[in-house]
Amino acid sequence: MMKNMYKTIVMLLFVMLVSAGCKKDFLNEKPLAVIAPDNLYVNKAGFESGLYGLYNLVRRERGGIDGGFNSNSTNDLYLTAAFIGVDNAYAPFPAGGNAPERMFNSFGVLMNSTQGYLSNLWAWLYQTINAANTIIGRAENPAIIWTAAEKNQIVGEARLVRAWAYRHLTFLWGDVPLNLEESKGSTIRTDWERTSRAEVRKAMEADLLFAEANMSDPAPNAARFPKAVATHYLAELYLTIGDNAKAKAKALSLTTSSLYKIVTARYGVKKSLPGTAFTDMFVDGNSNRSEGNTEALWVMQNEYLSQGAENNIMRRWWVNRYERITVGGKTPVTFSIDYGGRGIGRFGVTKYALSVYDPKDDRGSYHAWRLFYQMNNAASLPTGAKLGDTVKLTPLAAAEPVTNASNAQAWPSTRKWDWAPAIASDLQQSSNYNDMIYLRLAETYLLLAEAQLKLGETAEAAATINVLRARANAPLATAAQVNLNLILDERSRELVTEEHRRYTLVRTGTWFDRTKLHNKNVSTVIALRDTILPIPQSVIDANLTKPMPQNPGY
Repeated sequence: MMKNMYKTIVMLLFVMLVSAGCKKDFLNEKPLAVIAPDNLYVNKAGFESGLYGLYNLVRRERGGIDGGFNSNSTNDLYLTAAFIGVDNAYAPFPAGGNAPERMFNSFGVLMNSTQGYLSNLWAWLYQTINAANTIIGRAENPAIIWTAAEKNQIVGEARLVRAWAYRHLTFLWGDVPLNLEESKGSTIRTDWERTSRAEVRKAMEADLLFAEANMSDPAPNAARFPKAVATHYLAELYLTIGDNAKAKAKALSLTTSSLYKIVTARYGVKKSLPGTAFTDMFVDGNSNRSEGNTEALWVMQNEYLSQGAENNIMRRWWVNRYERITVGGKTPVTFSIDYGGRGIGRFGVTKYALSVYDPKDDRGSYHAWRLFYQMNNAASLPTGAKLGDTVKLTPLAAAEPVTNASNAQAWPSTRKWDWAPAIASDLQQSSNYNDMIYLRLAETYLLLAEAQLKLGETAEAAATINVLRARANAPLATAAQVNLNLILDERSRELVTEEHRRYTLVRTGTWFDRTKLHNKNVSTVIALRDTILPIPQSVIDANLTKPMPQNPGY
């Protein structure tokens, strides 16, 4: 459920316009009739409104990119780079032109610095950082009347968002410019330097520690972060920089918290219907803590037909084009609420991703995946068929699906992002507007298991993993089985289509080898240089007074 989103979008637009505006101080007016930083950030209410605008920028991660490089860019997911071109996901139906998923299917010459997708992605992340910097810097105004706790809560949330944005930047591009101050028209720079990842991560650590120390848990409301999000990202950051003991301590502080628990029993709006404890978390009406989800650390809030509510396109991208499945020359399956609404299948999972589940694992079951459909299109039934007959999807023994293959629409797809409005006339709605899990405690458990493994505590790591396996009714792991590959397989079983898989593989130094081994669609075209992306040429060209080096190989 969105809170005051229309108002905050307008506020954010003015924040960004002012930040990128005039080049001379004497041209910087103080517009009293519109909302701008100078008249917004003057009291607690103004800072809270600006904070909601900042969250709206963050929520764009799962939305379509607005404007620019591609005529159909609102269908291009902002963080395509984090999800596909990895061991467990690729693009079965890439759009034409310069659609970003083509880059992560083909790599090679398509992966280059002039791609508009890369410059849009870079700009969005730095816009988010600047919006956070504006809140952080202007909170130091001594004229603002608020308590230290109120101030630090808001600044903590802004610093958490800033660290979150730099997390994306460092995993995608490596060394990137570090800016911790508000950018104004009077402070435009053309001499940026790329700061080492190590230095950027020190700044991220400082931001996350401040956030953890000053934010509340639970959050002030469902639209905002609890401090648990900062703790989770600290655990990941410490694993990234090799401080495994600190990673373990941070992860343990969440997995032993009384506030968060792994969901182990059926609950929520479809509790009485067939399903599993694992899949209940992804049912519309079950995502939030207030709805019984004890595992949720961060839930993105949405509301259908709410003016200003930011949409997302996860279902559109991950649900396959099942309405194209052909049987006997007919198309016996059509759009329905039960089948998750309309998908365009731009993203799909590899054969590897489907192969790692034990037959008894709930996470690999029909409740989690579309493994078959029942015929529901009376206007196009094959000869001798009737409504309700089963259409089985491509069996796992089939060859790896390839781009635009005729069997792609019959390849299984996840049910995590199913959603469609209960309005027949809008059944093909292109976007999701349900509240949606972004981060949950299960991932913290897997960070803990990784830290325990790296500290030589294999029995403890097995016990940690088995919390999730027991919930999923999967065979339990033994200490002798625990290694990094097992943990990466477990992350795919648990988090496929949720986690930023590229970041996990880059962080563990396994992206190239595992992608080459498990993603047959890109195994012959990737190179080691593709571990990080090319710096956008537009960024290099704009740095007029100091050369900005490109990443090697581009």
